[in-house]
Amino acid sequence: MASRKKPLGIVLAGGEGKRLMPLTADRAKPAVPFGGSYRLVDFVLSNLVNAGMTRIAVLTQYKSHSLDRHITTTWRLSSLLGNYITPVPAQQRLGPRWYTGSADAILQNFNLIQDENPEHVLVFGADHVYRMDPDQMYQQHLDSGAGVTVAAIRVKRSEAHEFGVIELAEDGITIKAFHEKPSDPPGMPGNPELSLVSMGNYIFRRDAMEEALLSDAQDPESRHDLGANIIPMMTRLGTAKAYDFAHNRVPGETDRDRGYWRDVGTIDSYFESHMDLVSVHPIFNLYNHEWPLLTNPPSLPPVKLSDLGVAQESIVGAGSIIAGGTLLRSVASYDVYLSHGARVEGSVLMPSVRIGDHAQVRNAILDKSVIVEDGATIGFDLERDRERFTVSPGGIVVVGKGVRVTR
Repeated sequence: MASRKKPLGIVLAGGEGKRLMPLTADRAKPAVPFGGSYRLVDFVLSNLVNAGMTRIAVLTQYKSHSLDRHITTTWRLSSLLGNYITPVPAQQRLGPRWYTGSADAILQNFNLIQDENPEHVLVFGADHVYRMDPDQMYQQHLDSGAGVTVAAIRVKRSEAHEFGVIELAEDGITIKAFHEKPSDPPGMPGNPELSLVSMGNYIFRRDAMEEALLSDAQDPESRHDLGANIIPMMTRLGTAKAYDFAHNRVPGETDRDRGYWRDVGTIDSYFESHMDLVSVHPIFNLYNHEWPLLTNPPSLPPVKLSDLGVAQESIVGAGSIIAGGTLLRSVASYDVYLSHGARVEGSVLMPSVRIGDHAQVRNAILDKSVIVEDGATIGFDLERDRERFTVSPGGIVVVGKGVRVTR
């Protein structure tokens, strides 16, 4: 039995994910498949469950059907001890409107917090790829007496404008300034090429959270957003602290993947995160059995490679058949089929993709059930690809769900 009560977990999973189109054309961003077996939401839920935090509400909103179904069919915990992971759709409890921001999403669901009556509330995002033991962050939160603790990570200063940037006081833990997506991010003292930014993961003292949310709700100029409004408000009150993700230690981690965290908010970052998985010594290791990534893949037979089938530096999901094709530096999900003479290089294939005879695919993401006909090519003529598909700024070709690709 745990010696101290765990916080109630709230996972924010309502984002549209516009920058991931067309992968989010038919699903919420946290439901986007990742890594051959998982969906993005599985990473945060795995971290919470591995840390013993097993009372979790997942707040959903946009195109949530596949996300709701995944949570209810995969993340079923024993109710004997009161454990649960439940999707909570937008219910318009405070009026006929959807969530106007992440802070408003929590305010509209404050009945969940009142029902559980926790002393502390953990609020994590649902669309990042990483391993973390949130209990270590929670311990610091308790020890510091913070009103809110913000998980923080170092990024290149040139990239920090995409995040909430943190400036620390001399004690190295108190947040003295918080800048939401600044055009000129401040560097870190002693290391001006790096900035300390928010990971979008927070732990609140329940009374401090309630006071801040109610105050923010009365401000007609507010965006009602945690990063843009609540954290700056609590920073001004002197109750915001930072938790340095670099201090987090997860069982079974390697020196190479320690501290790995990726915001996969764009097609290029989503693609690059997949490429991090496939090297001989991966930058992010899916095969850490001491801190497992949990999901519920379909019941399928093992992978089959024919006499001429080749898969190198690749991940291949269950039920896939490499029938004379070649897969190089790629992630193939379950139930993928590569036919005779097909070649796929540096690509991401989602479930039930079919690659025809002598077809060639390079630097591409193929969504579920895409069929590439015999002899067709993707990724070799970007001008032609732009006429038919989405091409990212980094030159990654994205083919939407169920599309048939002709020669």
